[in-house]
Amino acid sequence: MLQLRTSGPNFARASVRCYASSKPQTLKERFAELIPKEIENVKAIRAEHGKKAFGQVTVDQVYGGMRGLPALLWDGSVLDAEEGIRFRGKTIPECQAALPKAPGGSEPLPEGLFWLLLTGEVPTDAQVQSLSQDWAHRAALPEFVEEIIDRCPPTLHPMSQFSMAVTALNHDSAFAKAYQEGISKKDYWGPVFEDSMDMIAKLPNIAGRIYRNVFGSGKLPAIDTTKDYSWNLANLLGFGDKEAFVELLRLYITIHSDHEGGNVSAHTGKLVGSALSDPFLAFGASLNGLAGPLHGLANQEVLTWLMKMKLTQMQFYTVLFGVSRAFGVAAQLIWDRALGAPLERPKSYSSEAIKKMFANK
Repeated sequence: MLQLRTSGPNFARASVRCYASSKPQTLKERFAELIPKEIENVKAIRAEHGKKAFGQVTVDQVYGGMRGLPALLWDGSVLDAEEGIRFRGKTIPECQAALPKAPGGSEPLPEGLFWLLLTGEVPTDAQVQSLSQDWAHRAALPEFVEEIIDRCPPTLHPMSQFSMAVTALNHDSAFAKAYQEGISKKDYWGPVFEDSMDMIAKLPNIAGRIYRNVFGSGKLPAIDTTKDYSWNLANLLGFGDKEAFVELLRLYITIHSDHEGGNVSAHTGKLVGSALSDPFLAFGASLNGLAGPLHGLANQEVLTWLMKMKLTQMQFYTVLFGVSRAFGVAAQLIWDRALGAPLERPKSYSSEAIKKMFANK
């Protein structure tokens, strides 16, 4: 008769291996596996096509805000005039169908969209649940950041408060510390990943605190580590018991997370990050761009639904837009550092130089 040994060091090691293998692969682990292949992919593209031109740059494009000028790299999303946005090749309806959902829910969880942006892959339910829990455990704000928000006058625009709080999180930046300690360039992505995860995780507490200080009252509820990201944000705003609001928020954050790399908030984050500013400084700058009236007006149909659900404070809508936009900015920052993206430094010309350049042409 076969005897199974249930004690001793060999059994203990086997038990540990069994337990470890039952855990879903983390986002950081999967991302680390993808980096070498993508580095080789970029090298191959540049080797074959590096000296080829996209086309002419016209004077009108220079004066016209560089609209449509092909000058940036970002694989996360592409905006098409005919079919709308695609996230890693998937349309919004395809994301709604494929990405994991909360138990009993019908809309995709933003955690799944962030995984998709970083890896190009649809995560499992277990991987999304693990990411939800990770963010929940990272969500607490430093006391001094809470004090910064609490000391803001209620007349200060919520986006100004939002930007201040995010920027102040730089105090505990893992990347800033690692850079000062001489981390190798090939390893930059690691602490940038950790900063990005911390930043995204803390945004609901920041947004909730701003909302309560300016528009509401009462003590903020604690983050529930058994719930998803959008539920916790809704609960901090006072809408956790309204399932329709929570579902709408899940969809809202998902579809507004990333709109190519050239819009003001996305490009600002990339530009500031290219100077090796940490994700808190880079995204703080993104928020200042998002606050501008030409950029921060989100999908009007969704805003109408938010108003019907009693979130009627128009000044706060861009804060929710900012929470969602963190997903795309963070994903882009992580990939830029993983690929060793350089400092951005385009060439500028004066009007007089342009006149001289084309004087005899």
